[in-house]
Amino acid sequence: MTATNAHVAEATATTEAEMRPQSIPVNLYEATGALVLVAPMPAVTHDDVCVDLCPGDPASLRVWAHVRSAAPREYLLHEWEYGGYERQIELPAGYGGGVEASLKNGQLVVRVLHGECAGPTRITPT
Repeated sequence: MTATNAHVAEATATTEAEMRPQSIPVNLYEATGALVLVAPMPAVTHDDVCVDLCPGDPASLRVWAHVRSAAPREYLLHEWEYGGYERQIELPAGYGGGVEASLKNGQLVVRVLHGECAGPTRITPT
């Protein structure tokens, strides 16, 4: 690892440790046999993102992503990071039978299948 890469890796780890995750806006709608959640997640890859389906009354869905890169810069205006995203929502009764997710062009799409939530599930989007 070069000195520059090590500096960026250290800055990224520090940023993630000190920052409060950015809440992301979502759209949620019903489709045939599933709830569909759509959320913007710019500047992260599918390996950075986790989707957690959590049983409970009600079941919940949590989507989150690690900070991708936080190179030290002198910003004139700094309103968002490359990652450090998180959002959790309660699911309506009858959903949680499974979960599928994809990330493309900075947009996360999660399908929560109809059915009862059998246990905790964590997936990475394709």
